[in-house]
Amino acid sequence: MNILLVEDDASIAIVITAALEADGLSVTHCDSIAERNRLLAQSSYAALVTDVMLTDGDGIESLGLVREWHPAMPIIILSAQNTLDTAVRASDTGAFEYFPKPFDIEELVRTVRQAASAGAAAEAGEDAEPEGQGLPLVGRSAPMQAVYRMITRVLRNDLTVLVLGESGTGKELVAEAIHQLGHRRTGPFVAVNTAAIPVELIESELFGHEKGAFTGAVARHIGKFEQAAGGTLFLDEIGDMPMQAQTRLLRALQSGSIRRVGGREEVAIDARIICATNKDLAPMIAAGQFREDLYYRINVVPIDLPPLRERADDIAALARHFLTQASAEGLPRRQMTPEAIDILQRQPWRGNVRELRNFIYRLALLARDDVIDGAALLPMLAQTARADEPEAPPASIDAAVNAWLAGANPAHGTIYDSALAAFERPLFTAVLRETGGNQLRAAQLLGINRNTLRKRLGELALDAEAFVRRG
Repeated sequence: MNILLVEDDASIAIVITAALEADGLSVTHCDSIAERNRLLAQSSYAALVTDVMLTDGDGIESLGLVREWHPAMPIIILSAQNTLDTAVRASDTGAFEYFPKPFDIEELVRTVRQAASAGAAAEAGEDAEPEGQGLPLVGRSAPMQAVYRMITRVLRNDLTVLVLGESGTGKELVAEAIHQLGHRRTGPFVAVNTAAIPVELIESELFGHEKGAFTGAVARHIGKFEQAAGGTLFLDEIGDMPMQAQTRLLRALQSGSIRRVGGREEVAIDARIICATNKDLAPMIAAGQFREDLYYRINVVPIDLPPLRERADDIAALARHFLTQASAEGLPRRQMTPEAIDILQRQPWRGNVRELRNFIYRLALLARDDVIDGAALLPMLAQTARADEPEAPPASIDAAVNAWLAGANPAHGTIYDSALAAFERPLFTAVLRETGGNQLRAAQLLGINRNTLRKRLGELALDAEAFVRRG
């Protein structure tokens, strides 16, 4: 089988040619679009391997003519322009595979062999199809390349996707990218934080209800599944979904239809389902906190979103991106010196991209000079670190009580009530943080009545909404 290689970097062309020929394939090499077109007009090839940026133009933009001449020939695209836009453009051509540079040569050889075999099958009557548009996710690091490649693989199907990643890594942005670049982009994108819905309302929120289905149901309510018809339903924080709701969700995904609360009509699900979680579901399954059968239903295509500490090479591009965004939103236009960028790249960013974005916006607002250097950056980083630094926990509750008694000096006869109030605030804060602001789950965890919890939260001026996880 003869492979056409279009690559203007002589050293890369030599390596690829040697590897393919060692695998028993023959290779014809050229370094320009013009020469490629001349060769394709004269002969057919088992597969085309092409770079994007060639000496006389864009290797992707010029593939239309190639498709007309050889519609069944598999195309493998190589590129040093490692952005989501490039990956999607490659996918739009119906490319068999896309490889960002640098790539694993053994993987490339395997893929070319598979492509050549697929091309032979296509000549016998099989076909392929594609589509998409661009939405930038910032970053060209190797971990993000893996994300881009997974995104492009799910654009033309409705397979259920599970986005995994720490809080602040941008899981909802990945879901939006899949929606906006995919074949359902003309439909709605409906996002739901499943952990924030009280368990007694979750069926109504997700599946809707009929008038009179329960007290307060004064009219028919269309749930999120129906609202997302023709588009995408994004179920965020799926790991925090109550067990009862997990059962109902599993039933809906298995049957492919939902029934409104109090209704008899089965409504077919016409939405792509994308789920996300910042939790490791495996130990939750072992502990009986998450249904194993639901896990296998939603984990058809997993996409692991890397934390920012594993993609520090992207911080410079992210910082510039957020400075541009901040300027577009009315904040002063700023730039950062290489020294400042280097300092940012050495930070832990425990809050990931969200934390970096918030810091860059704060920097754009408060910096004194239009060009931000290391000297201007360090004091603000130190201030942020102090604000984020958790208080050291007491050695024990006994030590905490003794320390409180020594400093509080409560009036005679009020020690019990004062101590109880002092203990409840950090206790309720910790529980609300753990449950993501879900008051029902917080009350269950504490072992108290939900109304009692609400009353005490009001008395302590604690707002449960402040603890709801947003993505």
